[in-house]
Amino acid sequence: MFVKSSLVTLALVLSATASPVVEGMGTSIPFEKRSGFTTHDGWFEYGKAVQQVVRDVNKHRNNLANLERNSGRHSFNQGAHIRPVANFSEMQQSDTSDDDDNYNEKRQGVALTDESSDQYWAGYIQIGTPSKKFYIDFDTGSSDLWVPSINCTSSYCSGKDKYNQSATSTDSKKSGTFTIQYGDGSKVSGPVFTDTVAVGTVSVKNQYFSPVNTLSSMFGGEKMDGILGLAYPALSNLRQPPFFNSAKTQGAVKSGVFAFKLAKSGSELFLGGTNSAMFTGAIETHAVTGSGFWQIAGASLSVGSNTTQTGFQTIIDSGTTIIYGPPSQVATFYQSIPGSKVYDSNNGFYSFPCASVPSNVAFSWGGKQWNISAANFNFGKVSSTQCIGAIAGQDLGLGTNTWLLGDSFMKNVYSVFSFDQNTVGFATLK
Repeated sequence: MFVKSSLVTLALVLSATASPVVEGMGTSIPFEKRSGFTTHDGWFEYGKAVQQVVRDVNKHRNNLANLERNSGRHSFNQGAHIRPVANFSEMQQSDTSDDDDNYNEKRQGVALTDESSDQYWAGYIQIGTPSKKFYIDFDTGSSDLWVPSINCTSSYCSGKDKYNQSATSTDSKKSGTFTIQYGDGSKVSGPVFTDTVAVGTVSVKNQYFSPVNTLSSMFGGEKMDGILGLAYPALSNLRQPPFFNSAKTQGAVKSGVFAFKLAKSGSELFLGGTNSAMFTGAIETHAVTGSGFWQIAGASLSVGSNTTQTGFQTIIDSGTTIIYGPPSQVATFYQSIPGSKVYDSNNGFYSFPCASVPSNVAFSWGGKQWNISAANFNFGKVSSTQCIGAIAGQDLGLGTNTWLLGDSFMKNVYSVFSFDQNTVGFATLK
C-alpha cells in the first residue's frame, strides 16, 4: 500500500551525541518502502534485479559525466571511469559459468516477478502555486529533481501526476535541457524550469527542476512520478543547487542535515536535523571524501570474526537496494560464506545456502560494527536450497577500491547526512 496523504509532522531535533548535528526544528516526511527483489513467496525476482543493475550502472555513468563536466576528472576516485551505456538486453544474458540447472532457476525467477509489489523509498512533494502533489523517490545517489510534464504523451507517463506550467503562477522557463540516458536507447529528458517546491513544511522558491517530456521505459511501470536527488551539486546535470542545498541557502531549514530511517514500517526522511525518536545512542560520524557523492573512507567488511576487506571507499546511496563492490573483492568476501557460488557473473550475483543465511556480515569505519540482518542480506531463493545475497560484484565505474551501499545496508542503521560538516553518520535504530 502507498501513502495516501502528505502527512507532515514536526519534531524537536535534539543532538543525541557530540556529533555535529545542530539543534532546531526539523520536518519529518513519512514514506513507503521499496519491496526489493523477493516475491511474496520468497523467490528472487531475477529480471527486476537485473533492471536495477542496469539502472544503477547508467545512473552513475551519468553522475560521473556530470562530475567531470562540473568539477573536472581530477575529482574522480582512483580508477574511476565513465562506463558505456548498459542495456538490459545484454546484462540479462548470463555467461556459461552457471550450470543448466541454475539457468533454469533464473528463468523461474523471471516468471515469478510480481510487478505490483514494486515500491520505493518514496513520499510526497508539492510543486507550483497553487501546489500540485507528486510521489517522489528520494535519492542520495543523485542531485537533480525531475517529474513528468503534461507534454509527455508516451505511455510510460500514463497514470503519473504531471507538471503543467500553465497551471502555476510561480514557474519560470530557463534555457537548456535536462537529459539522463538509460539503457536500451531510452532516456529521461525535458526542458529546465524553476518553481516553488515544498517537501513537508520545507518550501523553496525558484528551485531548478525538469518537467520531462520523455520518460525511460525503466520508469514507466513504477508507481513513483519522479526523483528528488539529495547528493552534492557537483553531480547535477542541471548545474544548479539541489533542493536541500537551496533550502539551507534560503533559510527554509536551519540545519543542513537530513536523515533516513528505512524500515518495514515507520520509514521517514527527516529534513533539518535528526529525529531522536528514531535512534538510540551516539551518532558515529565520518568525513565525506568524495567530490559529489556521500562517500566515506576507511571501511572494512567482515563475516563474523573474519575481515575480508579493509581500507576501501564507500558511497551511501538510498536509490538502490543492492550493495556493490569491485568483483574481485566481492569474490573474496563470498569465500567466507560456506556453500556460496557465482549465480550470474554478468551482474555479479552470488548464491548461498538458504538454510544458513548469514547474520554476521558487517561494515565498519573504525568504530562500531554495523551488521546487516539476515533478512536484509537475503534477496530470495533461486532453488529449494540456494538464495541470493545482497552484495554483488559489479564495476559501476566509481573506482577500483570503491563500494556502493544501497538500502540493504541502510535499513540496518539510522543514516545521517550533513552538508554543514560534510559528514555521514550512523546510529542504532530504536
